[in-house]
Amino acid sequence: MDLTQTVDFHIKATWHSLTKMHNKIALRYDASQTIAYVLIHIEKEGTPATKIAPLLGMEPTSLSRLLKTMETKGLIYKKASETDKRVVRIFLTEMGLVKRQVAKDAVIDFNKKVFDKVKRRDMKTFIEVLNKVNELAKQETP
Repeated sequence: MDLTQTVDFHIKATWHSLTKMHNKIALRYDASQTIAYVLIHIEKEGTPATKIAPLLGMEPTSLSRLLKTMETKGLIYKKASETDKRVVRIFLTEMGLVKRQVAKDAVIDFNKKVFDKVKRRDMKTFIEVLNKVNELAKQETP
């Protein structure tokens, strides 16, 4: 079998293209695709740091470095829970809110472009297939 015809190849190639596109946009705002993704997923009432790593598929040490970078750039701040000091919540600063909106706009804009080119029925099928592939991958993980 030609490996360029595998599901893995097409998903990886597409993910690489998407990451490259988003990184080019994010670079204009002194950010990265990963930073933008974190900004999008931080809730108004704060998000526990432990919930961010699984969203990105990151190891805790990598996440710690990323959050430190984001804090240094003035995008986030950390606050320990008043009831449980072991829980640290991540909040967006004003600058973080601005860059979050830029990231959301980029995602929404690209989504519109995709929907202009792909029929809704095909997108529904595509998403269903991706969900099945994701389920299978999770089952195969040792």
